[in-house]
Amino acid sequence: MKLHELQYTEGARRPRKRLGRGHATGQGKTSGKGHKGQNARSGGGVALGFEGGQTPLYKRIPKRGFNNINRVNYAIVNLSDLNRYEDGSEVTIEMLLSDKVVRKTLDGVKVLGNGALEKKLTVKANAFSKTAVEAIEKLGGKVEVI
Repeated sequence: MKLHELQYTEGARRPRKRLGRGHATGQGKTSGKGHKGQNARSGGGVALGFEGGQTPLYKRIPKRGFNNINRVNYAIVNLSDLNRYEDGSEVTIEMLLSDKVVRKTLDGVKVLGNGALEKKLTVKANAFSKTAVEAIEKLGGKVEVI
């Protein structure tokens, strides 16, 4: 098969409806729009979601809560998750991803103080809780905020 031999399969392309070409076509005179009325006019029809004057569904459903557009969603890592790394090593976000400690980084990675850390590590992340910082530095490790 060559490029110039390519063709659409049967029924893949339907010819457009040719409107206003006389009575015999079945789409002449009013061109399928009926007689007068809103939908027969140019630009006619109703807006999306309009329900004939009845309060539309999107206005009838109660709205609840508040969506903070400035919210930061962190992927969470606990101190106990960091025990898998060797003593004195540097833990980065890339390492956490490759070792599947974190599946997605979302808006960043935050280290929380849950569990016990048993090794001296240098941890690089976007955010740390106070307890996590205390626990890491207590063992002689370092905390680096990216």
